[in-house]
Amino acid sequence: MFQIRELEMIHWDFWQAIKTPLDAQIVTIVGPNGSGKTTLLDALRTLLALKCSGRRDYKRYVRNNRENFAWLRGVVSNPKRPGGGLFPYLFFPATTPEITLFCRIRRQGGDWMRQYAIAEGNVALTEETENAVQWLGVNEYKRRLEQAGLTPAIAEVLALEQGDTDKLCEYSPKALLDLVFQVFGDKQVLDNYAEAKLRLKEAEGELERMTAQLSQLGHDVEALRARANRYLEWQALKADTDRLANEIVPALKYVDQWGSLAGYINQFRGARKSLRLKQDELDALDARYRAQEAAQQAARQNEEQTRIDCDAAYRLFVDANRAAGDTEKTLKDAERLRELAASEHGADAVALSDRMGALRGKETALREAIKADKDERQQLAEAQFVLQSGQQPNPVFVSQMRAALDEAGIPHQLLTEIVEVRDPAWQEAVEALLAPFRHIVLLARVTDKRRAWEIGQRLKYRHFIVPDREPVEKAAKGSVLEVVDFKGDAPGWLIALLNRTQRVKSIEAGSKLDSDWITPEGFHKERRGGRDISVKAGDFAFGEAARKSRLNEIARRLRELNSDILERETEQQNLMREIAGIQQQLMGMQAVVQLASRQEEFTAAAERFPEEKRLAQETGAALAAAQTARDEASRAYMQAREAFVLVEAERRRLDQEVSGLIAQLTEQRAEQSRRIRELRDMKRSLPAAQADPAGLRALREQYGTVREVQHMIERQSATLESGDWETDSTIILRRDKLIADYAGLERDVQSHRIEVERTAELTDDARSAYINKLKATVRAYGKNLKHLGELAGIGVETDMPHLENDDTTLAQAGLVARFDFDQKGMMGMNDGEASGGQQVMKSLILLIGLMMDESNPSGFVFIDEPFAHLDIFNIDRVGAFLKATQAQYLITTPLTHNTNVYAPSELTLTTRKKRPGETWAPLILQTRRRCDAPAPQPISEPV
Repeated sequence: MFQIRELEMIHWDFWQAIKTPLDAQIVTIVGPNGSGKTTLLDALRTLLALKCSGRRDYKRYVRNNRENFAWLRGVVSNPKRPGGGLFPYLFFPATTPEITLFCRIRRQGGDWMRQYAIAEGNVALTEETENAVQWLGVNEYKRRLEQAGLTPAIAEVLALEQGDTDKLCEYSPKALLDLVFQVFGDKQVLDNYAEAKLRLKEAEGELERMTAQLSQLGHDVEALRARANRYLEWQALKADTDRLANEIVPALKYVDQWGSLAGYINQFRGARKSLRLKQDELDALDARYRAQEAAQQAARQNEEQTRIDCDAAYRLFVDANRAAGDTEKTLKDAERLRELAASEHGADAVALSDRMGALRGKETALREAIKADKDERQQLAEAQFVLQSGQQPNPVFVSQMRAALDEAGIPHQLLTEIVEVRDPAWQEAVEALLAPFRHIVLLARVTDKRRAWEIGQRLKYRHFIVPDREPVEKAAKGSVLEVVDFKGDAPGWLIALLNRTQRVKSIEAGSKLDSDWITPEGFHKERRGGRDISVKAGDFAFGEAARKSRLNEIARRLRELNSDILERETEQQNLMREIAGIQQQLMGMQAVVQLASRQEEFTAAAERFPEEKRLAQETGAALAAAQTARDEASRAYMQAREAFVLVEAERRRLDQEVSGLIAQLTEQRAEQSRRIRELRDMKRSLPAAQADPAGLRALREQYGTVREVQHMIERQSATLESGDWETDSTIILRRDKLIADYAGLERDVQSHRIEVERTAELTDDARSAYINKLKATVRAYGKNLKHLGELAGIGVETDMPHLENDDTTLAQAGLVARFDFDQKGMMGMNDGEASGGQQVMKSLILLIGLMMDESNPSGFVFIDEPFAHLDIFNIDRVGAFLKATQAQYLITTPLTHNTNVYAPSELTLTTRKKRPGETWAPLILQTRRRCDAPAPQPISEPV
């Protein structure tokens, strides 16, 4: 078996991270009580997947440190097997001299789980190692260790309780034999055999009782079977007669009605399923509609706020710019007066008068231009408000016509209000094709056409007033109608125009078609030829894209108008100041006098002009930023509005489909109810028995006409009246129950008989064969004890127990071992003649004998406090024995012992208690013996 070279513990009990060498034949673990000696051995047991000492388990140790994980890592030897074979190394296919064992313990789901891994070589514990090794379950890990020599027998010895290792000599012969059988796996077999023998005797008695009961039950079954056959014949004939009269005859009359009703019901179910699917789709679309509506409202509020901010910034800019302009004009007046002062005496009054007239004419033209620009700005602002509210602004003649129709109480719509372009790529083509019809008036009622036409004649309305409308037909593939959604009924001729006009990507593609077509840029071909009918983006009128395009165009024009008005107002103010100056000169005021009288005004203007100019520049930058924010908010609102219109159109279309399906289902349900009522009226005259339509049609094929069935009923009724029948209705239940009881009992008897016979045979053969295995186990153990006694200089003899193929003999058998110390004669295991040291030697020989296995050389042993209560001489003697065996021993001892306990130890580990108030226990101290002499050679048959 392998030996242990090193142990590393992380978060094990109160040790945070400790690495301890164990590469010595005898390792002594010393420390005060409670310092962790047994904890260290339990770490090794857990690493080897063994039971911990006492009532402890690995979960107790990992809970103490309150961490969520713990690691155990051990380095063990991987010697080559003496015989080689298929597995030349203990951990084959691993062939490295050393093997690293890992145990990973983690908290999962409130409990602790452990996993194991085996790696070649001396592998350090790192994050890369955790991902590189292959993790094994506990059972697979135990199987690998058993292959390496850690057999179940050795595992039982290594897991002995603390203090039991030095008390084996106190066992009675029977207890010692039981321990030997338990370690070598024979105890469980013997226990299983005893239990099987007891169950066998019980089964034999049960079989005899069941056989007698089966014989009596067979006679009763035959008697009831004869009576039941007569009852079945009578019952079948009577039931068939009643069925013919009560079910077959009425069913043959009823069968034809079911066929048509079943087909109609299937049709109704299909329609109802389609309605549910459409309603689910509409519910999902309603959620999108509400979300898009909220997004549109938020975008509109944001756009309105940015427009208000932009207007406020514009007013601030105008005020600042006007103030700076006035101050600049004042400074220019000062400069002009200084120039006039130099030439005042030669001024020509006639030339000044002519100059003033020209300036007044120019100022009048500017005033009229400013008024025209402001009127246009007001109109554009009103159109912008209408567009932002989701409507389209109309020309004056269209507004007058609609107002007249509203006054007359004639409901109507414009064509632009019901058309939506689904694909923005074809917006320009649709606009071009529908441009002549953008002002068409669509009447909601045909009966209003005469009054509407009279109003159109009176107002000279030059566009169509259409009373006839029809639902939009299915669009042809590739037509313009395929990318247009109508929110209501439309003129049939307009729908036909859109449906017959194909969409083509280019003139080259369209030239290959014989039908009408149009390109995305608006080149249209019809029966008369081809021409360009494109429309400017600012003139779009149909759908959300048109409204968005017009809004962008209005915003651009408003920016131009604001800039023009500002420039013209500044120019107008300059003209007015120049006219006032000329007037003052013409009235006789001298330039020198004016300069003197306005000196304070000019000085103040020069001082405030830089600040006013800076303020004008800042307000101009703020105005530009506000205009940019307004434009972005407007674009966001247009996008939200466009998305909302598309969702609204889809929702309206789906709602119309759902309404149509509901109406259809209502009609189908009424028709189905009518047919069901008719069938229910027919069923009132039928018996209670029911059958599906397919079964009824099969009855028609089987029995033919109603008259033939009635003849069958007459013949069977005569037979029932003249026969001798069994009429007790309980006879069948009694027969079936008795037959079932007989069959079940017969199966049980047969099964029990086979099981008893086979069990008796196998039990006897197994017991006879296993006696040899028990004898071989005892002989092997006696050989191990004798060999160990020779190593220790102690004579050992064992008496072979009396093992026979008998339960009593096996239960009373025991193993007697005798020891000869110092050639003073043989003594028993616990006869009171041996000293304390001799008792320990006996126990060690008995213990190590359990570990010896010729197929797995080398190995290690855990011994808890073997030197307790020994004098110096016996301590030396036990130490010499341990060294002579050449096995690896891990020994614990308290601090109170004599120092001779360290004599056999090559490596001493000293554990220390955790100090109060500290989280982790101190590190383990190491003391290694200096070895100058060559190491002894291993014995021929090591433990």
